[in-house]
Amino acid sequence: MSGNPHDPIHEIPVTEIIPPGSSSIPARHSSSDPGAHERDLPATTITLPARPKRSRLSWLIGIAMVAAAGGMGLWYWWTAGPPPVQYTTMLVDRGPISAIVTATGTVNPVVSVLVGSQVSGKIAKLFADFNSAVTQGQTLAQIDPQPFKARVDQARAAVKSARGNLAKAKNMAAQRKRERDRIAALWPEAFVSQADLDLADTNYRDAEAHVEVTQAQLDQAQATLSSAELDLGYTTITSPVNGIVVSRNVDVGQTVAASFQTPTLFVIAQDLTKMQVNANVSESDIGGVVEGKPANFRVDAYPKQFFEGAVTQVRNAPISIQNVVTYDVVITVDNRGLKLKPGMTANVTIVTEERDNPLRVPNGALRFRMPDVPVDRKTARVWVEDRTGLVRQVPVTTGIADSLSTEIVKGALKEGDAVIVGIEPPDAQAEKKLPPGFEIGPKVK
Repeated sequence: MSGNPHDPIHEIPVTEIIPPGSSSIPARHSSSDPGAHERDLPATTITLPARPKRSRLSWLIGIAMVAAAGGMGLWYWWTAGPPPVQYTTMLVDRGPISAIVTATGTVNPVVSVLVGSQVSGKIAKLFADFNSAVTQGQTLAQIDPQPFKARVDQARAAVKSARGNLAKAKNMAAQRKRERDRIAALWPEAFVSQADLDLADTNYRDAEAHVEVTQAQLDQAQATLSSAELDLGYTTITSPVNGIVVSRNVDVGQTVAASFQTPTLFVIAQDLTKMQVNANVSESDIGGVVEGKPANFRVDAYPKQFFEGAVTQVRNAPISIQNVVTYDVVITVDNRGLKLKPGMTANVTIVTEERDNPLRVPNGALRFRMPDVPVDRKTARVWVEDRTGLVRQVPVTTGIADSLSTEIVKGALKEGDAVIVGIEPPDAQAEKKLPPGFEIGPKVK
């Protein structure tokens, strides 16, 4: 072939199409055409694309889909009818039971004294503060005594005046007595008239009466003096007991008024190593609370610590708040560590009864009611399911109960019996019939 681009282009005929997979190439035939080229030209061959083979995977997928659809239809047909009733059961067992009563109370000192003032006045001095340890008779505060000293001086002057009046009245009575005696001596001799004798006797009696009046005035003046001196003594506030000052409600310069009620100046706790909890127990639970029962409680300051105590008093005075009746139960507790402080809120648990190893059933078994079965509220009953699936009703006599279980005192129950506590819903039953891996997840309610 020449490299001249102006040479004429000769078309080469396709001599043969080689099918795919053929390994042989047919031989070239010499052309007898006189216009053929002098050199041999190679024959052009065209290879057809291979025909794709049908995959077996599509057949397997189709068969699996048909089988799944048939299985779902069979399962729907099997579960289309009403499912049998399935019960939720729990076993009868033995274990400890503690009947408890819960209440809320306040931590207080066993002896708490309110120290007040019987007189009104301005606080001049303070000798005690919060948490001060005081002894009996120790001065806590001083009210300004100047006004009370003036009253004492005034009362003493009144006493002196009354004493002078009394002496004057006694002298006058003595004079009237001498005059009467003199006239009485002259009357038998007829030197004086009967009228003069009567007048002298009357004057003497008046003088004696005036002595009694002035004596009473003296007594009144002395009583006023004693009252003034007593008020002067009340200006010094002292501690009535040994203890610790829990609260101080006044400051220096403050004026206290004791006209209608005694103001509280200090609150003194006699002994903080022994505290008590005043718990309010409702009337429905007070029947099981008696003196000597153990109790424990917690406070918010120490949520992980239980404080042990005992019931020492069940007060009979009812406390009615918005038609809710409660009774005050006093629980004493040892507070040597001084962790408990007055005013803390206590969550109290009082153990009313205990059983070590009684036969017990879940509380849900006593609350369960079989549909369309009349209920006898006078007798406690439980429903028992045997191994064959049959259910029967068993009357029982119950004892104490806690938040989970109830004691069985009498009844045809034994340990290991399955008691019914509820009926399974249809969706829970259907989920049990599904094969593994097809369970329905929990529903959000």
